[in-house]
Amino acid sequence: MTFESPARLWLLIGVAALAIAYVFVQRRRSRYTVRFTNLALLDKVAPKRPGWRRHLPAGLFLAMLVPLVAGFARPADDVEVPRERATVIVAVDASTSMRATDVDPSRLQAAEDAAREFVRGLPEEFNVGLVTFAGGASLQVAPTTDRAALEAGIERISDGYAGAQGTAIGGAIDAALQAIRGFDAEAGEEPPPARVVVLSDGANTSGRNPAEVSAEAAAAEVPVDTIAFGTADGTISQGGRTTRVPVDGGTLEQVATATGGGYHEAGSSDELRAVYEDIGSDVGYVTRKQDVSARFIGVGLIFAMAAAATSMLWFARLP
Repeated sequence: MTFESPARLWLLIGVAALAIAYVFVQRRRSRYTVRFTNLALLDKVAPKRPGWRRHLPAGLFLAMLVPLVAGFARPADDVEVPRERATVIVAVDASTSMRATDVDPSRLQAAEDAAREFVRGLPEEFNVGLVTFAGGASLQVAPTTDRAALEAGIERISDGYAGAQGTAIGGAIDAALQAIRGFDAEAGEEPPPARVVVLSDGANTSGRNPAEVSAEAAAAEVPVDTIAFGTADGTISQGGRTTRVPVDGGTLEQVATATGGGYHEAGSSDELRAVYEDIGSDVGYVTRKQDVSARFIGVGLIFAMAAAATSMLWFARLP
């Protein structure tokens, strides 16, 4: 914690001086009292005082001054706040192999469910976009804070890519980067803080080279988190035939490593949700110095009210 106006803390010397003066006055009053030699008369003219209670309001008053002075010195502390331009692009693989049911109820359905939970868990200020891909990739929902639009886009994934062949991981990342570059008028010179999350179950089979696009993402300082989900035993039925579609996360791991993102493997829907929660807790925050004088002023007001309450209760007057 720092103070924007540290010189004002010298006022604490005044608070200390008041405390010393109060102690001096009380001791001086005690010495005057001792001058009475007739103890019987002393009991009548100076009956027993309330002891420590008479000092409590004064102590609370002095305690009030300390946080008020600290607040006057404009304290600032590191506070985590959401970046208002923060942008997250979720890219979901909707190719045929995503129909495998080794993840209940299917890889694609588990991905959609986890995507919904992830989006709902992000701060409302974050802009979230949706890219879907199979043999090609396209931006389904441009980065927006409209969560209803995101939910509707996720609902359309299954319908739009029924039976689609191929896996364009590089194309999906490229589409996400284009969405980030076109986020707003300032994005060209000052891109928003951004992150891409790719869900897929296989290696790149079409479109741009993932290594090439990963280099672009790294240059733009856009981490790409990748999630390979499914199992080695995944299968799909096509034309009456059963085809094995084991998960293959090699390309996804390379992409994450090249861009500074994280690579995760999720073999079940529960594991996938846990991965999303981990990514969601790590994206889009910035630590900034913020004025926290309200904290100190609030403490001071509590002491002030306590001083007033005790004085009114015991002595029927304000301190």
